[in-house]
Amino acid sequence: MEIKTIHQLEKQAMKKSHTELARIGFALFFLAGVLAFSFATSGGVPNNAFLAIAAVFGGYMAMNIGANDVANNVGPAVGSKALTMGGAIFLAVIFEAGGAFIAGGDVVSTIKKGIIDIDAFGDDTDSFLWAMMAALLAAALWLNLATMAKAPVSTTHSIVGGVMGAGIAAAGFNIVDWGTMGKIASSWVISPVIGGVIAAGFLLAIKKTIVFQKDKISASYKWVPVYVALMSWAFITYLVLKGLKKIWPQLVGGFNEIMFFTIEVTKKPTFGTALMVGAIVAVMVYIYMKNNIKAKLDTLENDRKSVNQLFTIPLIFAAALLSFAHGANDVANAIGPLAAINDAVINGGISAEAGIPFWVMGVGAIGIAIGLALYGPRLIRTVGSEITELDQMRAFSVAMAASITVIIASQLGLPVSSTHIAIGGIFGVGFLREWLDATVSIEYEIAQDKVEVKDDKKALHATKAELKKLEAKKKKADQDYHRITELYRTADEEEDTLKKSKKLLKEDQKILYVKRDAIKKIITAWLITVPSAAVMAACIFYMIKGVMS
Repeated sequence: MEIKTIHQLEKQAMKKSHTELARIGFALFFLAGVLAFSFATSGGVPNNAFLAIAAVFGGYMAMNIGANDVANNVGPAVGSKALTMGGAIFLAVIFEAGGAFIAGGDVVSTIKKGIIDIDAFGDDTDSFLWAMMAALLAAALWLNLATMAKAPVSTTHSIVGGVMGAGIAAAGFNIVDWGTMGKIASSWVISPVIGGVIAAGFLLAIKKTIVFQKDKISASYKWVPVYVALMSWAFITYLVLKGLKKIWPQLVGGFNEIMFFTIEVTKKPTFGTALMVGAIVAVMVYIYMKNNIKAKLDTLENDRKSVNQLFTIPLIFAAALLSFAHGANDVANAIGPLAAINDAVINGGISAEAGIPFWVMGVGAIGIAIGLALYGPRLIRTVGSEITELDQMRAFSVAMAASITVIIASQLGLPVSSTHIAIGGIFGVGFLREWLDATVSIEYEIAQDKVEVKDDKKALHATKAELKKLEAKKKKADQDYHRITELYRTADEEEDTLKKSKKLLKEDQKILYVKRDAIKKIITAWLITVPSAAVMAACIFYMIKGVMS
């Protein structure tokens, strides 16, 4: 029986190792393709080998963005069972790549968030190239480590830390705009707090207007269309402001050609225009949802499960739109430094903005899709189910928080992280559940359970110590043998008691709706992202400089 069990374990281990090797092999195949393509298309350019290596780093960074950051967009939908893992990955791959290719833009800022002064490099193109290379690799390595630890971190903060560390190594501390860095650091608090408050607020509103009502079906018919319309308004506004900003002039120009009225062409969509477009879509969604729920009234039961079903389709659309906007907006994290290196190598100079060749955009878009497909499930599970249990209503509230927080922050000029917003939203709905269910008493019970476990361990240890002492005696009296027999029986009873105490503690800990260990791990990862990426980038810069000098 034991041999059979060992054989089964060996089979499972071999299967797992083969799967992991296949993932690594596919990732290496993609990077080898990037390397070969870069060499083939830049044969006559000086420093083409340097550009090819940078392209590999860009592809590696893109894969890590896909593995870590995209989980925030689809994780809640998967955790709530609105999407399967396979369906979520397929949807995210399509919309991430679509967002990058369609709305990724033609030009990207070479220095993310303006955190370092590009003029400090002067005419030293080599130092600039080495710094961008170091920033790209350091950010990718940090994301890889965070993904292995199942910690969702901000890819923007990773590249910010990389650029800052490489910049300091290249030109000293004065190169950094510390005011901007202070604003970025403030987002570590601002993003999760705002996201958590908004998510908890929407979940509380849904509970009070629908879940806590006796007639949940009538309440759903009245309120679900309102909530979904608000979500549509927020998401379309978010998409216009964030996802379409880089192609807005072309989009408006094409619209003006086919319509009988014209819209003023601006470089970026204004907040008012985005709100107006969102409001038009929201009205259409409200009418559709009202009719859709009316048609289902006879089939819905007066329970929470039926209410949850009404939020399933909106959640799928939310995941798709978040992925599209993420692909359009955050692909710059992967290709920004690569585009800067490409521009410097091709043109032999340093510029604040660089054009994006199609192949560079392809490296970013395809790399994100591959990273998501190969390693995304690890973080999707963490975001979707390992922080707190999500259903469709809770996931809907998290999605609302993600879109509304970004809109508010962009208008107030507050720096926020989409990763921190999403995780903050999940914390928010989890803590709201704890508050509503008065788990202060549960926490008290857990504390009592821990005391009991500790006391049981002490009693067992004392019994075994006495037993060991008696058994070690060379000459034993009759009462010693009786005592040894009694101690064995007592030890067995105390071991059973200890097992029961541990089991009770474990059951009570499961009642807590937000996993405390997950909070500690994630917040720690957030706090050390920028400094960790910065230190790694500085070390890599000095290594590159040493090799190239």
